[in-house]
Amino acid sequence: MAIAREAEPVGSLNEVREAGLDREDLLGIYRNMLITRGVEERGHILYRQGKIPGSFYTGRGNEAASVGVATAMSHDDVGTPLHRDMGVHITRGVEPWRIFAQYMGRQDGPTHGRDGNVHMADQQLGLIAMVSHLPAMLPVAVGCALSFRIRDERRVAVGWFGEGASARGDAHESMTLAGTRKLPIVFICDNNQWAYSTPTYLEYATEHVADRAQAYGFEGVVVDGTDVLAVYREAKRAIDKARNGGGPTMIENLTLRMEGHAVHDDAFYVPKVMFERWAENDPVERFRSWLRDNVGMTDEDEDEITAGVKRLLNEALQRAEESPMPDPSSLLEGVYATPEDLDTPHHK
Repeated sequence: MAIAREAEPVGSLNEVREAGLDREDLLGIYRNMLITRGVEERGHILYRQGKIPGSFYTGRGNEAASVGVATAMSHDDVGTPLHRDMGVHITRGVEPWRIFAQYMGRQDGPTHGRDGNVHMADQQLGLIAMVSHLPAMLPVAVGCALSFRIRDERRVAVGWFGEGASARGDAHESMTLAGTRKLPIVFICDNNQWAYSTPTYLEYATEHVADRAQAYGFEGVVVDGTDVLAVYREAKRAIDKARNGGGPTMIENLTLRMEGHAVHDDAFYVPKVMFERWAENDPVERFRSWLRDNVGMTDEDEDEITAGVKRLLNEALQRAEESPMPDPSSLLEGVYATPEDLDTPHHK
């Protein structure tokens, strides 16, 4: 039996306006979704050209979930996006050329060539880089929320995890602390149906991951993760609630990972009919149709947006390939604290 609230789809343009979005905002969301998909499509090509070391991960099918949540965040909020959440980086303002540089291990990537994949973030944009042990980022997000409480700051932390990660102890510990302290945090579960190759019926016994939220003392909400406006609305509500002292919320975005775990995985274990069914609700195409039907996006509007995105990504790729490889002598920079790093009131 489901316990979490199941969010309704956005029903009208008036509801969108009430949520604070105008026509330009909506076209901007569409643009960010196109950039997100375009970055990962070009990244896939770079990988097959041998220009990306290691493996390569995409969030195809998750564009609405990531862009929708990031659009709802305020400038001073902090998030811990994961490897399917490229839309968060794009929406928060990470420039695509820096992402391509990151993929190729170049000096100008966010990690300055120390990692060739998605373990990246720009802290100046309120993002904290992930580690591969995915639920380990939830204690980090909860720590941010606790610091906001201690400092009496009206800021919110957003912590991402997957349905597979929800089985880990650090996920439970994080939600227990957040619930008991009523911390200003929103937990985002990207439920893409597969924990690598494990299906959901072998991952948890509840109907929804968000059903567990009640046990931690806060609300759980289930959202169609292919509906960017529904995701935005629920994220905005949850973030505003947390900012105003209402405590945490868990939002479970239902999506499907439309490719394998990484490019080396052909996803043979996913039934073909499942891919076909979810492809009918492609989040980018779904929002494109909504814009045409509800805000009068014209052929000229669409051509201008798509041409601008194509130009942006082509220039970004060229600039990233011009970025130098990192200087090996700088390898240990940033690894150990310096005397200057320790010369702060916190460490005295």
